[in-house]
Amino acid sequence: MALLELEGVSKAFGGVRAVSGVSFTVDEGELVGVMGPNGSGKTTLFNLITGALRPDAGRIRLAGRDITGWSPHRVCAEGITRTFQHVRPFAGLSALENVLVGRLYGRARERRATAAAEAERLLALVGLGGRGHVPAASLTLMDRKRLELARALATAPHLLLLDELMAGLSPVETEGVMVLLRRLQREGVTILMVEHIVWALLDLSRRVIVLSAGEKIAEGPPDAVAADPTVVDVYLGTGAGGARRA
Repeated sequence: MALLELEGVSKAFGGVRAVSGVSFTVDEGELVGVMGPNGSGKTTLFNLITGALRPDAGRIRLAGRDITGWSPHRVCAEGITRTFQHVRPFAGLSALENVLVGRLYGRARERRATAAAEAERLLALVGLGGRGHVPAASLTLMDRKRLELARALATAPHLLLLDELMAGLSPVETEGVMVLLRRLQREGVTILMVEHIVWALLDLSRRVIVLSAGEKIAEGPPDAVAADPTVVDVYLGTGAGGARRA
């Protein structure tokens, strides 16, 4: 059974369809990529899945349960967590305290001693081991991205949504994030990710969904999607950086 199911999901703003009749599934343990040019509906799609927006039409299900229109905190409690492109940790808190917020008040909800141990484990998992005492405000962009991921994982999600986690990173830093995401895959984390760094998304994803003007125009294995003439014309041909890096 699919972990996430979208069926004919639509959302319009002032008569402009941001998402139009989008349907797809994400199976447990998959890493599925979503790509498309700016304004194609990717962020709106994430907002619909996580409850930040309510769809005008269509259904959203998690593990067979209809979660359409649920509030964000209820969606999180059910097991869907996301990261944001523009990371904003609690600047006045340490890295460890940032992760503890998710662990103590998210879906997991543990006693503080247990939560602290798990937060330390998550910081180590994302490459911030031994840096829990560091103020979040003093972290580099790369380390703030790592912290954002640890904060999301702290809620013990069934499904992790990543919104341009690699934005603003150098090629070397991007490779580092890719290594981390592959590690999460090996641990069984199910991931749906939006990413503008096309070569990274294609290398990581088992399956890719392409949006344009709010509609799904392609879906399939990365190589097939990258070779799709419609995708090349609408997206890859507009200077996205090529299908795969050599």
